[in-house]
Order: sequence, then structure tokens, then C-alpha cells
Amino acid sequence: MDISSILQGGYQHPLSRSWQGRRQLTKSMFMYPIFITDDPDASVVIPSLPGQRRWGVNQLETFLGPLVKKGLKSVIIFGVPLTCEKTLQDGRGTPADDPSGPVIQAIKKIRLLFPSLYIACDVCLCEYTSHGHCGLLHADGTINTKPSVLRLAEVSVNYAKAGAHCVAPSDMMDGRIKAIKQAFIDADLASKCTLMSYSAKFASALYGPFRDAAGSAPSFGDRKCYQLPPTAKGLARRAIQRDMVEGADIIMVKPALPYLDIISDATQLASDHPIACYQVSGEFAMVHAGAAAGVYDLKTMAFETTESMVRAGATLILSYFTPDFLDWLEA
Repeated sequence: MDISSILQGGYQHPLSRSWQGRRQLTKSMFMYPIFITDDPDASVVIPSLPGQRRWGVNQLETFLGPLVKKGLKSVIIFGVPLTCEKTLQDGRGTPADDPSGPVIQAIKKIRLLFPSLYIACDVCLCEYTSHGHCGLLHADGTINTKPSVLRLAEVSVNYAKAGAHCVAPSDMMDGRIKAIKQAFIDADLASKCTLMSYSAKFASALYGPFRDAAGSAPSFGDRKCYQLPPTAKGLARRAIQRDMVEGADIIMVKPALPYLDIISDATQLASDHPIACYQVSGEFAMVHAGAAAGVYDLKTMAFETTESMVRAGATLILSYFTPDFLDWLEA
């Protein structure tokens, strides 16, 4: 079967089916990014992300239960291996799909506690490698693409087997969407797990609070050779088109607010795909900082920013404001 033949992975779940249509801001459009650590009882404040914490799996019922009752429909899991021995972190990110690690344990726990909650998993190696980069490296420190995409595909399959409804590779390695989709086909998972690609992910200054939360800063250098340059509109368009051909079910733009033009481009280039955007940690922190300084009202600006994303064409918004919108959209 050709990779371009696989469509069902994009609408195998009632929630992902709803994302196939364009509509107004609603609760179901919000996906909540959550940080799960390998301390099962953790509840640790993240100072640079107002109101956010790192959670252990034993805290998930207390943490997510009230949100599910308010209408939370989906989460995206980021694993934070804080207590695992440094010796387990290696050049290939071995702990990423450890069955006893935070991501797979969280998938299973959430499936058990909240069967109707849609679970996406970020797929990257940076939190699990000894060097903190998003792929495997050559001896000279540059990205080694082929083994990187094979490892990312392996991790994706293991997350899907654990029960994830969606995998979302954020690494920006060339060819990883095709590799993951082919791995899903080979494992008979292509129609059972959605593939959401961080297609246009820019090398932004807005990721600082996230890297504090996830402990994912590289130990040397930066990620400018694989994340997109902020001025690179053409590269972003090419990346979106590439990922469509390689089998992505959802196209994502990250960050969101500084790249509304790219979201708009995505809606034109991928007019038959759901379009996601990630209101990243720095965007969230900026809105909070401005409100704290009296520049504007927090709720008003949160609506203005997210509604601009919908106006640009987004059908799914990954946002730390998700718990707030569960209250605000009730009113």
C-alpha cells in the first residue's frame, strides 16, 4: 500500500474527525500540553510557566479529573525524565520509549482513568539523549539523519502500541513523517493512530519556559540547522508540502502568533488537512506578563490571540490556556 493511500489514521477517533472541519473557537479545539515526570508522585511548579506543573502519573486523576468534567477533550504528553540515571541517557535517546518511563506509563494511566480523553504524544529525543539534541549525531556533532528518523519511527510505534491516539514528531528531521507512516503501516497501526506533524517549526526565542519545564536545552550548540529560520517563509511552505506527501494527517505551525501568515499558507497548501498551531510557552508567558503589568486584561488578550489563530485557519490549538478556556467558553 502506498503511503499516500493512508487517510483513515487522520479520522480514526471521534475527536480527530471533528477536526476535519473549519469552525469557531470551541473547547474541543484546545489540546492541553502536559509535562509528565518519572517521579510518580510529583507536583512541581514551573516558575516560568504561570499555573503549570510537572506531574507524576499518580497525580493524573487529581490533576485531569476536574478538567475532563469541564470539557477537556485532548492532551499532548511531554515526558520529563528528571530522576532517571544520567547513564541511561545516551546518544540514541533510549529512555524515550522505556515501558516504565513517564510517557508510556502516562498513556496507560490516562486510558484507564479517562477512556474518552484523546491522547497525543510529542515525539522527540532531546529530553532523553545525553547531548540534548533532537536526533542522533555524527562524531562531529552534526545530525545523522537516517538513524534519527528510524529511531523516531520506533518511538512512535511504541507510543501507538501503548495506546496513544496520536503521535506528534517535533524533531524536524528530514523524512521522519514518511518513516513513521511506513512504520505504522508495517505494524498495522496506520489506521489506528493519527500522525500530527510539527511541519513548520521555527527556531524561535519563545521556547525558553518550555525548555525549563522539560529540561530539553541542548548541551552544546543550537537547533538552527534543523528548525526553520524565522524569515524562511518558502522553507515553511516546502516543509508543509513535503509532510503532506509523506503522510501527515495533521499539519502544525509552531510558534503561532508570530507566524499567522504561515498558518494561513498552511490552510491553502493543505486545504484538506486539519491545521494545528502551538501557542508556545513564551507566547503564554508574554500574555501573562503583560496582564500582570496592567497592559491589558488577561482573558481579553487570551481570546484575541487564539481567535487570531482561528482566523488564520487553525482548527486545533495547543495551548497552556486550555484550562482557562474550559471555564471561559462555559460563560
